[in-house]
Amino acid sequence: MANAWRGEVEIVVDGERHLMRLTLGALAELEAGLETGALVDLVRRFETGRCSTRDVLALIVAGLRGGGWSGTARDLLSAEIAGGPMAAAKAAAELLARAFMLPGES
Repeated sequence: MANAWRGEVEIVVDGERHLMRLTLGALAELEAGLETGALVDLVRRFETGRCSTRDVLALIVAGLRGGGWSGTARDLLSAEIAGGPMAAAKAAAELLARAFMLPGES
């Protein structure tokens, strides 16, 4: 079960449950891989509903890697995420929000 206090978000990939978490290293890797802008720009895109599938994939990969997964974005191209693209986008947004929330905020 995901621990929201640690910023964890659960996702099921190819039938296997994973915990995602944006550690400092995962955030640095995410920011280095962004096509445009910085992490703040990514947050704005999610807040305004202008995020791309590339944004969602980048966040999912960073979160999985922060949770201990050793794969790459290429590994997810043919993977099945439970709930489909909408569930993936929701998990990515929740992951990003939890990374910047203080305990007790909602």
